[in-house]
Amino acid sequence: MPIISVQNLTKKFGTFTAVDDISFDVKKGEIFAFLGPNGAGKTTTIKILTTLRQPTSGSIRLDDKDPLADPEGVRRSFGIVFQDPSVDDELTAFENMEFHGVLYGMEKQLRRKRIEQLLTFVGLWDRKDEILSVFSGGMKRRLEIARGLLHHPKVLFLDEPTVGLDPQTRNHIWEYIQRLNREEGVTIFFTTHYMEEADRVASQIAVIDHGKILKQGSAQALKEATNTDSLEQAFLSLTGEGIREEEAGSIDHLRMRHRLWTRR
Repeated sequence: MPIISVQNLTKKFGTFTAVDDISFDVKKGEIFAFLGPNGAGKTTTIKILTTLRQPTSGSIRLDDKDPLADPEGVRRSFGIVFQDPSVDDELTAFENMEFHGVLYGMEKQLRRKRIEQLLTFVGLWDRKDEILSVFSGGMKRRLEIARGLLHHPKVLFLDEPTVGLDPQTRNHIWEYIQRLNREEGVTIFFTTHYMEEADRVASQIAVIDHGKILKQGSAQALKEATNTDSLEQAFLSLTGEGIREEEAGSIDHLRMRHRLWTRR
């Protein structure tokens, strides 16, 4: 049984269809890349999978749970690392982890043991008492990955986890992600605009554009299907080379933030 199953998922914003009748499965323990240009429907799909939005139609199962019927159960099944930093720069690394564990209702002794284990895993235990304002971007990203794993999720969603990082730090981040996939059996669902990352680490890839999944398979299968030599060439062959705007879900989110800000 797949750990994520999406069947005929559709999401509309008024007359605009952001996600258009898509279906795909993600196997347990898989590293799954969800690729597409800006405006393709990636963010909207992830928001639906992580209970931040409701679908217009279709069905979803995550860890054999329905996000509409059991949103709390689904939230306990996944961790998420957002594209934009979400850690608190005024707290220490330990305090950021501690706060997250309390929110998830983790028992204190188990929480403290898990925090030490994960901060050691990402190489930050010796920096646990430092304020995050002195951390580099790569260190904060490693902390966010550790935090996302604190409550033992079965799925980790990563929304462009290495955006803005230098090549050395990007390589280290992916080493941590692949290691946790191997050692903890966590299923990885990620988006990226770095095609070489998906080519190197993903066992399965789905390419989405204009709300529809165009192709799905291994990197090699996508190259063969498009008669190209690289995943980037395959991606461009499927989606075209035109510059895209942000998708409706992202624009909607920005407008909401603007309205909230102007009311302050």
